[in-house]
Amino acid sequence: MALHGLTLSGCDTASSDFASFTASFSPPTPAQAAQWAVDPYDPENERRGTILLANAPFGGTPAYTKMYRIYVEDNPNPLVRSAALEALGRHGEPEDAELVAKQLKDKSVQVRMAAAKALQRLHNPKVTAIMCSRLIDEGEDSGVRIELAVALGQYASDDVFQALAATLDARELGVNLAALDSLQLLTDQDFGIDRPLWLSWYRSTKSPFRQQQQYLYPTYQREKGFWDAIMFWQPLVFEKPGLPAGMEEPSGAAPKQPFGNIGDGKAPEAKGP
Repeated sequence: MALHGLTLSGCDTASSDFASFTASFSPPTPAQAAQWAVDPYDPENERRGTILLANAPFGGTPAYTKMYRIYVEDNPNPLVRSAALEALGRHGEPEDAELVAKQLKDKSVQVRMAAAKALQRLHNPKVTAIMCSRLIDEGEDSGVRIELAVALGQYASDDVFQALAATLDARELGVNLAALDSLQLLTDQDFGIDRPLWLSWYRSTKSPFRQQQQYLYPTYQREKGFWDAIMFWQPLVFEKPGLPAGMEEPSGAAPKQPFGNIGDGKAPEAKGP
């Protein structure tokens, strides 16, 4: 009987320990996330709540998208503005790209980075001028310029081509390669990071964008690790690349994720004019 009681006690303890373990990984409830997002006294709660709402299936409801816009424009905390920009990139309309693009002049590099990434998911030709001006600005953070070069891969226009070509001469290799990847998307050509060759081909071609490839905004993926296997009750699901809001699929274009030649271990295939 004592042994039986000890066994039951051990089972209860194990169950309690497991419950405590799983509870430590349990995400906040939607109600908790919403409360955090509108907490005027704690910017960290606002940031966490906004991120949680942005990644929730219901994060694109009109009430929340209105909140994201207000935070982007008026919130004094740059971390909250960055979170709101990420949310607006996920759930905003093409018209929101103009509000997002204004943040490319923000003093905070984190805000500018979030704006550049959000513009990868929102398609609006009205914002290409400011995007190009920030891309070719050598004083801009290289990370921001990389994200802008990726975002510009969705716009088949002369000003975008010229800005991307100019960026091939940037000092940072990451910026060069991001610009190259977008040039390849727009033209289906590959002249490496040789700016004169790109410009020579462009001047001699009547329809440089006739073979434009389908742009898909990039998403983050990684190999599954130990904790992913342990947390079997919360399967790991990665977001898939997709078309930016407001962008129509080019006829006959093959889908290709931006920055496809970076980190895949394969050299780009050279193509002639």
